[in-house]
Amino acid sequence: MNRPSYFLLGMAATAMMFVACTSDPNAPGVEYMPDMYRSPAPEAYVDYGANKHVDWTQAQKDAAGIKPVLVREPVAGTIPYTGGGAAAMFVMPYALANTPEDYERAAMEVKSPILPMKDHVERGKEIYAIMCTHCHGKEGHGDGAISKNGHINGIPDYATKLKDLPEGKMFHSITYGKGLMGQHASQLNQLERWQVVQYVKCLQQGVSNPEFDEKGMLKLKATEAPADSTKQ
Repeated sequence: MNRPSYFLLGMAATAMMFVACTSDPNAPGVEYMPDMYRSPAPEAYVDYGANKHVDWTQAQKDAAGIKPVLVREPVAGTIPYTGGGAAAMFVMPYALANTPEDYERAAMEVKSPILPMKDHVERGKEIYAIMCTHCHGKEGHGDGAISKNGHINGIPDYATKLKDLPEGKMFHSITYGKGLMGQHASQLNQLERWQVVQYVKCLQQGVSNPEFDEKGMLKLKATEAPADSTKQ
């Protein structure tokens, strides 16, 4: 090997030594083929190049009719896996459609799968405080902030006008919406909707702070099944 070769080899070794050495004990130094051991972590709603128009503005993509391809909705009718057990009943598709006819059917055919136990009722009260009080009011009298501000008038009182509203119609209304009330199925799963219904049934009897017996069962006077006169 001639002297120029030795010189070039020495220069390369020196350069590698300076590049590889660092004063930071946590530094990885020079990474050779980092993709082999530093796996990427894709984020939802981020275009990593699957779309060749990635450098276009959103307005340009919209004008060209380009749709995102990385984030897709589940196939219609998909049922999430829960591992079986009691939780499975709360992920099954709701059988009734968003029609006036099925709203009436809900009164007779849709029944709560949960009992008015302390954990369900109190969880329903928590959700009601977050999702419902702005319209229906803290005690269900229809006197929430939106009503007081005059944005929506005539919100019915649970203890009077809606006193005999069946639980099936309540669930149907929370699922699809009713009148000016929007649907809440996208915010509340089926169990949470039924928990809200259990608490609203307390408000129908004028009870906003329910009590429970030693077994955790709601202490309210049993009421007869209403003759459905609530075709709202």
